[in-house]
Amino acid sequence: MRYLLDTHVILWALDDDKRLSETAVHILLDPVIEKYASIASAWEVAIKAGKGTLRLKQGESRFFKTIRQNKVELLPITEAQVKRLEILPFIHRDPFDRLLVAATQAEGMTLLTADENIHQYDVSSVW
Repeated sequence: MRYLLDTHVILWALDDDKRLSETAVHILLDPVIEKYASIASAWEVAIKAGKGTLRLKQGESRFFKTIRQNKVELLPITEAQVKRLEILPFIHRDPFDRLLVAATQAEGMTLLTADENIHQYDVSSVW
């Protein structure tokens, strides 16, 4: 199974945050499990860090360093994902979360997320 990590999962992993579920920790630590981070998450982190609404000690460079250290592949935004995004219902207004849902659907992945709003979509997710 292939997992797409929600942005908050990556940020919580940066700080070994206690909000990570046991399932999330298992997925993050298992070197055999395929893990992906969308470039949309990096984009979200850069925007929020630039606006000052997110504080990272080393900015988005720490984000990239963390995903590399944890053998998380960077997933580009593809045409198939954008096509999915176009038909995705407006249940969730956050554009980054909508991109993650579209990517999960288009790529046939499971989204690792604590976001309850995601469950309103027809998407495979775990927490």
